[in-house]
Amino acid sequence: MELTMGLIAIGMGLALGLAALGVGIGQGIATGHAAESMARQPELAGTIRTTLIIGLAFMEAAAIYALLIAFMLFTKIG
Repeated sequence: MELTMGLIAIGMGLALGLAALGVGIGQGIATGHAAESMARQPELAGTIRTTLIIGLAFMEAAAIYALLIAFMLFTKIG
């Protein structure tokens, strides 16, 4: 029983940690490329910014899904 609870806790940590790591790297790369493209073509800055914000929202949704999975695993411990 204790082994199962420990494995669930490790799963929660992995779910949140890997999701945060992946989302952080993805957002950094996307923001960097968006800033570079806005510097190259300032006339398209509005379109690039809108596309960036939509992309960042989808990336954040992945992190929120990982948090949801962690909460679902947490209910299995109790």
